[in-house]
Amino acid sequence: MFSLLARYSSVCLVLAAIAGFLFPAASNAVFPYLPYVLFLLMLFTLLGINQPTLVKALCRPRAWIYAVVHTALLTVCSCGIAYALGSSKETILAVSGIAATGSLFATPAIARSVGLDALEAMSYTITSTLLKPLVLYINLTLFSDDAFALNVSGYIARLLIFIFGPMLLSALVHHFVSDKHLKPIHSKLSQYTIILVFSFPFGLIGAFREYWETDMLSALYMLATGFGICVLFFVVGFVIYGRKGKEAALIAGITSGNRNVLLTYTIAGAALGPVYLPLIGALQLPIYLQPLAVTWFVRRFGK
Repeated sequence: MFSLLARYSSVCLVLAAIAGFLFPAASNAVFPYLPYVLFLLMLFTLLGINQPTLVKALCRPRAWIYAVVHTALLTVCSCGIAYALGSSKETILAVSGIAATGSLFATPAIARSVGLDALEAMSYTITSTLLKPLVLYINLTLFSDDAFALNVSGYIARLLIFIFGPMLLSALVHHFVSDKHLKPIHSKLSQYTIILVFSFPFGLIGAFREYWETDMLSALYMLATGFGICVLFFVVGFVIYGRKGKEAALIAGITSGNRNVLLTYTIAGAALGPVYLPLIGALQLPIYLQPLAVTWFVRRFGK
């Protein structure tokens, strides 16, 4: 069963988003548990990566240059477009939070599923996640109104728990457990990882469904905004890295388009404004349609 789910994971992720929209009560019931699921997913992902190889990848300047593109440059692009289109302050604030967000920790698995370099995707994912707190704080300061007040101590505590916690635990496990013994354990855990990933589109789309029931026209506009954000992020990453080859462009595009929006909400909360939760709900469908689109692209045009 797990192998079947892994094989059709891209389709199942889209179906999970649709199911969450159709059953908002169940989606909202799952939502409070998602930060814990996120912690486990990050930990399980890091356990399966060769630590020296990963550290070497993180020491390369290009991984950090990508992180600046992923967070800072895309903040300028997306918020500039939102401002030019006359979007509300709340919408621009929400967009700035999404733009500052690092890539999904499932991104390497998505890259691997279409035959791309998972290690490169992981190095981009981690650097964008590590740079995210700084860019997010700057964005919240710039785009919030005068009443903005981020609980800095709470912000730092959540960073330590949800970003550095999994990294530290993973490093300790790799230090005390040999790769020989860890590999079969991770192989077993990875079978359950895909189930954890399904919970995100299912549990995050509930807020968008509530918005839909309140104002369908505005919800359709928000859904269009979600698609626009994903397309913009993918295209910018793809174009900037296009000169390095099609595979490098696809890795950058996928990593740019996937956003760990739950982690941003977990560490910043209400400071992101009232539009953030419905908007990240609207993002679920385009985010998880992206692997299907990339798979089609690779089959049609090659890497």
